[in-house]
Parts: sequence; C-alpha cells; structure tokens
Amino acid sequence: MSFRDATVVIIETGRTVVRAGLGLHELLKTPSFNIPARVGLRKSASVNDVTAGTDSGASTSRASSLPQTSIPGASVNDYLVGSQLDEALAAGQDILISWPFADGSVRDWTQAEAIWKYVLFTGLQRKRVQNESPVLLSIPVGLSRDAYEKVCQIFFERFNVAGFGILERPMAQIYSTISLSGVVVDVDYDKSDITPIYEGFIVHPGTVTTSVGINDCQRYLANLLKSNQSVMAAISPPESPLESDALNSALLAFVEQIWKDGHIKIPSDGETAIVEDEGITDIAAIVVAGKEKAVIESGMKKKQSQKQSAEQQARAREIEAMDLITVQFKEKSITLGKERHRFCEPLFDPTLVGKVESSDTRTLHLSLQEAVDRAIRQTDVDQRQYIWQGVLVTGDLTKTVKGLAIALQSRLAPYVVNPELQTDVQPRSIRLLNVPEYYPEYRDTGEGYAAFLGSSIVAKLVFINDPHAKNFVSKGDYSQKGPHSIVEMSPALL
Repeated sequence: MSFRDATVVIIETGRTVVRAGLGLHELLKTPSFNIPARVGLRKSASVNDVTAGTDSGASTSRASSLPQTSIPGASVNDYLVGSQLDEALAAGQDILISWPFADGSVRDWTQAEAIWKYVLFTGLQRKRVQNESPVLLSIPVGLSRDAYEKVCQIFFERFNVAGFGILERPMAQIYSTISLSGVVVDVDYDKSDITPIYEGFIVHPGTVTTSVGINDCQRYLANLLKSNQSVMAAISPPESPLESDALNSALLAFVEQIWKDGHIKIPSDGETAIVEDEGITDIAAIVVAGKEKAVIESGMKKKQSQKQSAEQQARAREIEAMDLITVQFKEKSITLGKERHRFCEPLFDPTLVGKVESSDTRTLHLSLQEAVDRAIRQTDVDQRQYIWQGVLVTGDLTKTVKGLAIALQSRLAPYVVNPELQTDVQPRSIRLLNVPEYYPEYRDTGEGYAAFLGSSIVAKLVFINDPHAKNFVSKGDYSQKGPHSIVEMSPALL
C-alpha cells in the first residue's frame, strides 16, 4: 500500500503541547498547527463528581503539577480544545482545565481523544468519512503495550485513518540530528526528561525525570525583578500599586514575553551573568532621567574607531557592557539589564527555587547536569562513551534561548571521569548534537522542533519510501488483527 506525500499527517504529542502538520514536502516544514495539550470543561450543576487524575502509569518523579480532573460521564464532545477553549477563557467562563499528557503518559483517554480529534478534523481539516491520511504519532516514552493498543484503536475506529504508526518522542528527537546514540534532554514546563539512547533503542532503565523546568525559571527571574526599581515602577506604579497576586501574575507574564522574544542568553559554567562594573550608571537612574533610549542607541552604534578618542571608546565599551534592552509590555516601556540572563539558573541549581533532594527517591529535584549523569550511569559501561558523544538539548526553550546546550556541556565536563585515561570504554569528551543546517525551515528554531522534524523523517521513510517494510499498521492489518497489530509493528515493544 502506498500513500501520497500530501496526505501524510504528523502529530507530535508532548507533555504540554501538541504540534501537527499535513504533507511531507521536499523540504520538510515546521509544524503548521500548535495548541497547548489541554482541554476544558464548562462547570455546571451537572458536573458534581470531579476527581483528580491519579493513575496513568506515571511514576512519582514524572507526575506533573499541572491540573488534571477526571469527569465521570463526560464525552469527547463535551471538552473544549484549542481556540474553543481560548475563547471561553477570554470570555470569563468558569472552566475546568485539564492536561492529560502532563505526566508523560495518558491520564485520561477521553481527554486525549478530544485533543487528537480537534487536531485532525479542526486543525488539519481532515474528513472522517473519506480520510485518506496515514498518521505518524509521536508520544512520550515508556507507555505500556495496552496504551499502544488503546491509541491504535482510537485512531482507526474513531478517526478512520488510512494507516497508523507510533514513534517515541526521544527517538524522533535524536533522529532529527541524524544520530542513533546519545542522550536527549527535553526541558518542558515543570519537568525535564532525560533519555539515553544507544544504537537506535531507548535504554529504558536509564530514563530520568527531574522536577525543574521552564516554570521554575520564570518564577525565579520574576522574583529577581522585584528588586529592580525601574521594572517595579513600570509594572506597579506607586500611584496605583498592584495587589500581590496581580503583581506576581504581571511579572510572570513579562518574564514569559522576555524569553519567548529571544532576549535571554545563558553564560557557560564559570561565566557571570551580571558583571559588577564600578562606574557604570545605575539602570534605575537612567530610566528616571528618561535617557534609556539614548543609552541603548549609543550601545548599538558601531565604533568610529579612527575618529574616537580613547576616552570615548572606553565609554562606548562601558555602555555596551551594560547590555540594556527596552521591552514593550502592556503599552509600557521597560528597561532591563543583564539580570535577565540569569533566567536559566534554576535548571543548573534547583535549590535556587527551594527544591532540595527529598527522602522520597522517586521525587527527583536534580539539576540537569546531575540528571544526565545519573541517566548515563544507569546504562551499560560499554555504551556510555557513545552516549556521551551525543547530548541533545531540546524543548520550547531552545527555540529562542541561546546557549543552553553549551552551558550544560560545560557543567557536564566534571562528570566525564579521567578524560586522559586511555581505555576502550572511557568517554574522553562530550559532544553536542544539533539539527543539521541543511533543513532550511529549521535553521532559526534551535532544537525546539526536533521531535516534529524527526517524526517527519520517519514518516517519509515508513509511508512513502518503504511502505512494504510494514513499520506501520494498515487498515487491512487492523481489520485482521485488531489493536494488537500496533505491538507487532513497533520495534520498541518487541
């Protein structure tokens, strides 16, 4: 059975985001459809029995702080997804929010089906009755065989897909770098997943999830900005100060805008984010005097080296060292300095946000470097040198925040023991993996879309280039063997 490039659907399912795209173009494209991986349900008198989601196979360390509510009797059509949910929240409706994939598993199958249905039929505008699209679905690592069969059943019986394949997200992410061995560091909202991979197979005993993520970084920088007088004066003016909760929400929104707009860069280990330079004018004083625009413009000008005096050149270097930017936030101009570059510090030191190792070893508050080391140490000794040679840092953060991978690499160096020791199994260095430059659509996206690119590559191989290799389930396979057919077509489960 063969398919046309234009009909193939890619769906990437992460903890907090679902991305999708239709068609495999000659130059693989970035996802055309993105939504938060959440659903909403309008509260009503009929919704009385609400229970928190508990068991879906997620360990304590993987459990997310994002809300999960299971509503007995709720159907797929009861849930709001995507723009439907956004509009309801904007209108101030009383909505129960739930994140069914936040634990790195599937907490509620009805909610999961509602999200996938919205992606296929609303986002990508497929037609159920005449659905000619095969689907490659990337999912979190470690789901059970029963979960695979349940997913397969949903896509064939509820969505009428023409073919179906499953790929674990870490495998998709490392495939995007054209590698088969390495360790994937996936930084998400409130968790980071570390997955060692050797020769195209995930080393499941080595997977580690640590409870540090983007949320910790946002809260940390928001707290730091409370001591910045110019920021506080702009967000919460003395003449009309915000209440505590409103102030915290505004600061978090401001910080989120900063990193998403690409104003954060990360120092490597040993470098300092904020340089205490004597003689540099105080930022708050600049703002009060209304001279921030002039200072920033001065820092942006190129040196007129031959005409400038030594004193002028020194002053230009001084202004440039301040690294000031002005950000427009809710119709206000706010000036920031180097403190913004401290954003990612909690990823490397969770104690900064009050996370210390607990007596419950299932709840891990490890730094990224500690988590990577722990993951690799749980692999076979003769595999480790190959895994150390492929560190891939991915996640939404890497799309705009530059330097995260290099900063992690520098902090991992002490964990490569005795690099001078000449043995066959001793790792000698740490190499970073990146999405290749020859994917032009992905050049400016960091490694944030690695899972989607890897899924697109696999879909092209599976559905187009070698459809007879049977690495997917066709309608005929499903009719003959039922949901169990996905197990036979998924190497990770064999």
